[in-house]
Amino acid sequence: MNTSAVEAAIPIAPDLAGLEPVEKIKRRWPVFLGGALTLLMIIGLGRELFGSGLAGLSRAVPTNPLFYLVFAVYYLGPPTFDYIIFRRLWQIPIAGMAALHKKRISNEVLFGYSGEAYFYAWARQRTQMVAAPFGAVKDVLILSAIAGNAVTLMVVALALPLGINLMKPDQFNILLGSIGVIFAMSLPFLIFSKRVFSLPRGELWWVFGVHCVRIVFGSVMIAIAWHLAMPQISVGIWLVLSAARLLAWRLPLVPNKELLFANFAILVIGQGQALSELMALIAALTLCVHVALIAGFSIHALLTRKRA
Repeated sequence: MNTSAVEAAIPIAPDLAGLEPVEKIKRRWPVFLGGALTLLMIIGLGRELFGSGLAGLSRAVPTNPLFYLVFAVYYLGPPTFDYIIFRRLWQIPIAGMAALHKKRISNEVLFGYSGEAYFYAWARQRTQMVAAPFGAVKDVLILSAIAGNAVTLMVVALALPLGINLMKPDQFNILLGSIGVIFAMSLPFLIFSKRVFSLPRGELWWVFGVHCVRIVFGSVMIAIAWHLAMPQISVGIWLVLSAARLLAWRLPLVPNKELLFANFAILVIGQGQALSELMALIAALTLCVHVALIAGFSIHALLTRKRA
């Protein structure tokens, strides 16, 4: 039998041979998601940069170089503490700091928890490092919120005896309602912890502790930076204002958190204009560092891709 004739009669389907398996296509979704969020970060940073984001830099900038050093430590705090956590959980390399910085920038520039989506997509692309990253990312996110609530309640317990006489009855009622909401938000996670969390109990407590240290560290660093910018106000007063800022941003029933903090700050130091300019300056510096990092990460990714 002439086998060559039979083979010639069988049509070859080069199109089918070039198709990729469906499973392989499905595995590419983390790449698409990470790329889309990076693009959105660039767009969001550009919108803020060319909007009112640089208004703070038009103010008088501090001349003390220690201010910029402390600001740098304050800025690097959140991703560094996240790196400490995921270094223990996943043994991520130092290159993971870039992904953690993008996670932080995405949360601040886009919308809440978009950074966690980016970091999850980043981890899914590295299954050799961690097989199932969702559980750890979820646990770290929930524990961050619980730690923030716990530190806020601690601040309330310390500050309430000192500030109760300064509050009006309706403000005191809002504070009590907010404390109740904070308890209610954290309680279900504690009651159903065995069903909610994936990590072992020891790891959960360790992550919770790191988050608490991160929050306190950030509050202390920003207070020192404020003091270096306005040295006529003592560090102790700035620490009180830093605690008030943390409290104002965590209280859920307060309609205008910025106004609440501004009013309290003016009441304490009596320099509303100078404080507003300082806040605008720090916001502008943070935005500039965001832009510089995203530009650096993008250039590095392009150079790495060309070499590959």
